[in-house]
Amino acid sequence: MSHKLHTEKTVEPLPTILITGASKGVGAACAHGFAKAYPAGVRLVLVARGLAGLQALESDLVQYPNAQILTLTADIADLQACQALVEKTLTKFGQINVLVNNAGLHHRGAFSERTPEQIAAMVDLNLKSPLYLTSLVLPHMPTPTASNGNAIVMVGSLAGRAPLQGAATYSSTKSGLRAFTYALHEELKESSINVAVVSPGPIDTSFIMDEIDEVEDIVYSQPMSTPEQVADAVIKLSQNQDAEIAMPWFSGKLATLGYLSPRFRRAIRGLLYKIGRKNKEKYRQRRS
Repeated sequence: MSHKLHTEKTVEPLPTILITGASKGVGAACAHGFAKAYPAGVRLVLVARGLAGLQALESDLVQYPNAQILTLTADIADLQACQALVEKTLTKFGQINVLVNNAGLHHRGAFSERTPEQIAAMVDLNLKSPLYLTSLVLPHMPTPTASNGNAIVMVGSLAGRAPLQGAATYSSTKSGLRAFTYALHEELKESSINVAVVSPGPIDTSFIMDEIDEVEDIVYSQPMSTPEQVADAVIKLSQNQDAEIAMPWFSGKLATLGYLSPRFRRAIRGLLYKIGRKNKEKYRQRRS
């Protein structure tokens, strides 16, 4: 009597990607980018404060038939809100493979002109909430597979690599986020979880284009990245073991040099402001 050995192929669950600040800009670009990166299927958890933007993005994502979408409105500056959105994600999908800490806030101008409430709001959203969410998500990251790894990716800024006048609180929060990333990257180096940060210069989104008169001229001295380019860097870091991508490349090197040599930074500040003012006028003309 012969016996046949029956083996069943284990089906891996689709990767689950949680993206904050997902309704527009880099967050929305990340949603599209991950859907394209996983054509066989992906679960996208899209988080933002505004429902209308999330609904518009969800409608746009129907072009990816294998993408499962969960939209959640939340103020992630609040710890309880972070706990609730992680619980809802786990109830729906059971695990989280990638966390993209993208949401950010910038009240622009001299520090002396900012209110304590504005300063607290920037610290809460730019620094505290990524730490909250990272802590909450880590225990629920599954054992990696050949096709699905685990990652936590922060969307930082070149302002976190070199202090930027007119953005003292924003620079400090992004610098703190970068320091947290590097420390946790080392802590989890032997695990299956890559912790990384994307540090872009100016990005061509409403984040700076809708407030062009309030943005420091020096910001526009550097080439602008598109949301899609930043999203590509986020996805790349979610799939490898690098700790950081600074972009554009030359701007990243310039920021590092300016941080290492304050004298050099002060020496070229006038030139950068002049270039930035000229570029800002071009962007104003483009808008009109």
